[in-house]
Amino acid sequence: MKNLLFIAAFFIFTFSSQAQEGVSVKGNTITMKEVGPVWPGCEKSELSGDDCFNKQLAKHVKSNFKYPRDANGKIVRGRSVITFYIDEKGKAGKISAEGPQKLINQEAMRITKLFPVMKPGHRGGKNIEVKYKMPFNF
Repeated sequence: MKNLLFIAAFFIFTFSSQAQEGVSVKGNTITMKEVGPVWPGCEKSELSGDDCFNKQLAKHVKSNFKYPRDANGKIVRGRSVITFYIDEKGKAGKISAEGPQKLINQEAMRITKLFPVMKPGHRGGKNIEVKYKMPFNF
């Protein structure tokens, strides 16, 4: 009887220690909630995570952007689409830019490299890499 009780206690402990935040099981379906990265200062924000992230991103771009100048000294304006990842450690990386203006692409990439370290995104209790693709109009 003691062995049966020990085995039952072992299974209860094992299954309860395997429970993960954001994971739910209903029948044969397992659902994992994915949570995106959190920009510093958004942890306690009244805005939703995505809204706060977007607001802080726009603020970061506005405060760090410098219009590039061409060989004649004229300000270059244009559009660039930036692709970047926030890795498992919360750092921006794998940055690339697409757009017709090379100087605008370089400036958008420079700004992206200046992103602060964030709280990384997670799924099923594990940190994950999250891909973003965003247009920047200057």
